[in-house]
Amino acid sequence: MTRTDLLLSAVIVTMDYRRENAGQIREDKDVKKRAVWNKSLAVTIGLIVLIVAASFVVIKEINSMEEQRSFERLYEEAEALAENIERFAANDREELEMLSAVVAEYEDFASSDLWKILDSYESVGMMSRLEILLPDNTVIRNGGQRTDAKGQLSFEEEAALGAHITNRETDLDREDSYIVRHYVPIIKDRETAALLYGVIELGSLPEELIGQPYSGEAAIYIIDGNTGDFLVDTWHEESGNIWALGERKMAAGYNHEQLKQGLIDGKTGYVVFVSETIGAYLYFYYMPMGINEWRVALSVPESIVFENADRIENILNLFLLFEGICFILYFLWMLRYVTRETGEKQRQLDMIHYIYDVEKLLFNAHERRENMDEALGKIGYMTMADKVGFWMKETSDNARLFLWKKEGCAVSEASAQSIWKALIRYFQEGKEQLEAYGEEKVAEELPAADTKGLQSMLAVPVEGIDGTLRGVLAVCNMADRLAGPALLKSVGVSFSMFCRNVHTYNEIKEEGERDLLLNIYNRNRYEKDLASYKEWYEQSMACVYIDVNGLHELNNTKGHLAGDKMLREVAEQLKVNIGTQYAYRIGGDEFLAFIPDTEEDTVEKRCRKMEKDLEEKDIHVSVGIQWQEEISTIEELVKRAERKMYAAKKAYYEQEIHNRRARQIRQCPDSGGMSGKEG
Repeated sequence: MTRTDLLLSAVIVTMDYRRENAGQIREDKDVKKRAVWNKSLAVTIGLIVLIVAASFVVIKEINSMEEQRSFERLYEEAEALAENIERFAANDREELEMLSAVVAEYEDFASSDLWKILDSYESVGMMSRLEILLPDNTVIRNGGQRTDAKGQLSFEEEAALGAHITNRETDLDREDSYIVRHYVPIIKDRETAALLYGVIELGSLPEELIGQPYSGEAAIYIIDGNTGDFLVDTWHEESGNIWALGERKMAAGYNHEQLKQGLIDGKTGYVVFVSETIGAYLYFYYMPMGINEWRVALSVPESIVFENADRIENILNLFLLFEGICFILYFLWMLRYVTRETGEKQRQLDMIHYIYDVEKLLFNAHERRENMDEALGKIGYMTMADKVGFWMKETSDNARLFLWKKEGCAVSEASAQSIWKALIRYFQEGKEQLEAYGEEKVAEELPAADTKGLQSMLAVPVEGIDGTLRGVLAVCNMADRLAGPALLKSVGVSFSMFCRNVHTYNEIKEEGERDLLLNIYNRNRYEKDLASYKEWYEQSMACVYIDVNGLHELNNTKGHLAGDKMLREVAEQLKVNIGTQYAYRIGGDEFLAFIPDTEEDTVEKRCRKMEKDLEEKDIHVSVGIQWQEEISTIEELVKRAERKMYAAKKAYYEQEIHNRRARQIRQCPDSGGMSGKEG
């Protein structure tokens, strides 16, 4: 055998050895896997057996606890009802005290304006209406109508009690209708001028007040502990007196005197008696309230009281049968949960990235308009919407609408404006968000808007730091309901910052382009506006060049305050006679204004009137007017007006009365051009 054959044999043996070892390793791994699974299975089976055994022990304890819980629920339901009534009463007291302060401002308590306010408070809290009791025992009611209540109400007695709630009384018009009156005094000049009271109709209390204890299976009572009168009785058709009902057959261990004494003393407790109506045991639970000597009580059939305990027992028995299925469902749910949570986490992460992108775009969107379009597009992509809009309030009289729409989606300007105006009104009413799905729902929420074609809408208000409405952000026609108002609110802060940036940017820009002393445009704005002068006119343009005569001398003799006053007078007459749309202060005592598309003689008359009005105030100006239909360059138009101004100024000072004697008269330069001189 050659050396090569020996090497080949060694390689073959090595490969066979490795193959056998690999098979052994796989077998060892399979054995270990089976051992792990067997161990897990044994642990799982042991856990199930342990749970089943523990369930039998727990069932009896749970039944006992649930019975105790049934009694606790009786207390909780009664306590919740009492607290609810007390809370409503306290809220009513606050409303009445606030309204009494309003009423005190009126001389005539029957004023129609006052009763427009009071009648608008119909069905507030427990109160169904408001009335005013006067010292002569006259009652002013709806719309300011007067009713004589002598013999029924006593102002003197009620006023002596201050703010209070009465016990059961009869209504003024219907003696068979029981009510409660909630009084507060109307104070004028530190005296009780009248009593404002809210009428609580005991037969029609709001459902949210009395609630639905035991899902409506419980009867509710409010009882006057002093008299036994029912203020509320949902079991009987008519409210009567608990003592007049007579004694009931009590369960063992309970008696009628226990119930009566408990109600009189204001104790908390319960009795069990047989109902004459349904022939079953009723659990009658009572407790005191914080209003007068009222007591609240519930009567609940025994089957309802222990309904949960019986149901729990049945459920626990079924639980033993279905525990195995629950474990399988648990594993399936866990798998689905992990998958769903992973997808949701990724979606949230993507949303955070989008929100961050929107924030970056809005950071300098006040300088770059395209950033706003891109930011709205990002929101449209996040919400899968057809249209995204942002309305921004720039000034008290001016608003701006930014609108992004998906390619191929048409939106008319009139429709967009009507929607945004409706949204503004919607949020000015104090609402926090709008979420509407379906064309009918959108139209219902925005009845005054053109909502045709809007299948869904989300909108949130954008508020400033001071809480005022600065804008509205809205998306329309979302592909699904995954995107809620929370998404828009999360970027709302960035839009609020954008509004503030725009406001600050405009303020800085305005201050840099406006003369702060005279509140008209300055030379900076003048030089900027010249670039767009061709957009100002269609047929003609007039340039008015004004120089204030004697400003320098006035500053030297009477001070700069006098000079400032002179300049303000000139600026005011400029505003009145010429207007400020294209008016500028271009130098210390020089003004320039453009008047587009106005007849030449009209321009002349307006300028002469301005001169005359100023002369009446002992202020003299030199005015140069250049009117043209065809303008080669705006600079040439200004130069011609300036030359005419200097000619007028020279003529002014050539008059002996205006000769400045020791001062050198300024000469008009031949080359033209505007001067920025001070005097």
